[in-house]
Amino acid sequence: MATIKEIATLAGVSRGTVDRVLNHRGDVNSQTEEKILQIIHDLDYKPNKAGIVLAAQKKNLKLGVVLLGAGNPFFDDVLLGVNEKAQELAGYNCSVLIRQTEYSLKQQLDAIDSLLAEGINGLAISPYNDKAVREKTDCLWEQGIPVVTLNTDIENSSRIAYVGSNFYRSGEAAAGLMRLMTRGEVRVGIVSGSQNILCHTERIAGFSRVIASYPNIRIVDTVNNNDDDKVSFELTKKLLADHPETNAFYFTAGGVYGGCQAIETSAHKSDMTVITNDMVPTTREYMQKGLIAATICQQPFQQGSQPLALLFTYLATGEMPVSENNYVDVDIRIRENL
Repeated sequence: MATIKEIATLAGVSRGTVDRVLNHRGDVNSQTEEKILQIIHDLDYKPNKAGIVLAAQKKNLKLGVVLLGAGNPFFDDVLLGVNEKAQELAGYNCSVLIRQTEYSLKQQLDAIDSLLAEGINGLAISPYNDKAVREKTDCLWEQGIPVVTLNTDIENSSRIAYVGSNFYRSGEAAAGLMRLMTRGEVRVGIVSGSQNILCHTERIAGFSRVIASYPNIRIVDTVNNNDDDKVSFELTKKLLADHPETNAFYFTAGGVYGGCQAIETSAHKSDMTVITNDMVPTTREYMQKGLIAATICQQPFQQGSQPLALLFTYLATGEMPVSENNYVDVDIRIRENL
């Protein structure tokens, strides 16, 4: 088996230069890097993972986590996954620093900067879908700090992987459920979280595409509640007042509890079909009452745990994740399989 020393000798460079190429740390001439990579390929070099992981213990790695949706109970289970993986990584002298923000671009950028000030080596983030966050992600990569997105993604960024659901397909599934669970003329109100969160807008896009093929189902309006139950209550109530023909709702994100409270006060709640995303205690409560017909779950614990595992593996071994998009299973729940 080839060694780093042999690769360095063949390339005419130091072992430190080979190490920088293997661990994507930059500061290597492009021609030299290409030569080293060719030698690595020709020799079929495989790093000693056990030794590398042991070496990682001496690095005192720090991983940062930035989550959106402060106050959204969905993220409670994401945090459970983060904390369990953090306990495991503590055995390798790897610490995990957590920040949670509202749906605010400024808060998210401030959270990233505060973690950088603490010297993080990698970042797991549910990103606000904005150019500034994309540029920040690119900047981190250039500094040798890998980013893994979770729960929601950001387009055209330098993140090394995404962990979460396929939101577009999730929206399509919600439309299919709406077709199966309704009869006659259906008028749907969509209650979403934020236009700046990719998973919310992609769910709506998938839902809308499929609904367009069902002539008896039409979307009457779309409102955004920032995952806030009080805001959701008011917006849902107003939607019902503006569109009294509404007899179905699709909730793409949080704020389900507030929205369902508004539906409960309506005169036609018994004729309402409600489809949501995720399973939190209040959603379970309304499913047991029969108001919510179905909810589409997305493995939040895994979304908290897997990004940290991918970051640690990359930082310890230099290996990129096998898959760029790590989609979690879709789990559809109705009252009968709660």
